[in-house]
Amino acid sequence: MEFKNVTVIGSGVLGSQIAFQIAYSGFQVVVNDINDEVLEKAKERIKTLTQSYKQDLKASDAELELALNRMTYTSDLGDAVKEADIVIEAVPEVREIKINLYQRVNELAPKHTVIATNTSTFLPSDFADETGRPEQFIALHFANHIWVNNTAEIQGSAKTSPEVFDSVVAFAKEIGMVALPLHKEYPGYILNALLVPFLKAGENLMVKGIADPETVDKTWMIATKAPRGPFAILDIVGLNTAYNIALSEDTDDARATAAYLKEHYIDKGKLGVQTGEGFYKYPNPSYLEKDFLN
Repeated sequence: MEFKNVTVIGSGVLGSQIAFQIAYSGFQVVVNDINDEVLEKAKERIKTLTQSYKQDLKASDAELELALNRMTYTSDLGDAVKEADIVIEAVPEVREIKINLYQRVNELAPKHTVIATNTSTFLPSDFADETGRPEQFIALHFANHIWVNNTAEIQGSAKTSPEVFDSVVAFAKEIGMVALPLHKEYPGYILNALLVPFLKAGENLMVKGIADPETVDKTWMIATKAPRGPFAILDIVGLNTAYNIALSEDTDDARATAAYLKEHYIDKGKLGVQTGEGFYKYPNPSYLEKDFLN
């Protein structure tokens, strides 16, 4: 099974990165989102990525121009998936949104099309039957800043065909990722199984009034020599994602976190790096200042 035409649905922070990385690797990519206004913002976001590729990967102007020319944009889902060999879903972590999307893709995409989800919280088996093609449904999870943090965690359900699994592993390598196949389904894969509890611990310290975000980050950075603490990482991930994850969990701590994030950040448009402010202000967050750790 070979993937030539790729469709990425969802053009947010990570969706845009996924789409551009795939185009940079030589594939034709269609980017789809809910309307043209959102897609225009995605185009601008992707153009800014070219500077990071120049700096971090030493990409040439010619290589970047070719990548941009391999990308097309449409808000028409049928048009987006009509020739897709693989569809990569990067929409919000809301179960109903994903189910509705999978059902529509199943109706509109060719029979051979594989559906891959970039979900960071759900299991493939949570949706496999909803897709209408469980043998061709798989999780393909990327880390933020995909061009340098080039992990691709691949996780199938019990119904995912071995051929599809192996093909997605091969595809991940073709687009410059380090392919990380999981032998069994596991919540959070490898990366988020480690990362999410860490981020939740930071959120709990804030929500319970134990310490403010800067103090929490400072503590972690000094004690472990890490370049960022949990709140700096959350700003990169995006507070909308943190909020949706909290909403999806039925615990007192999660409900308190969701309410706190909504009141103090989401409702004020403070969504992290993407909006210029989250727990820190960008492009010059205080955790990067020389005296932050003093």
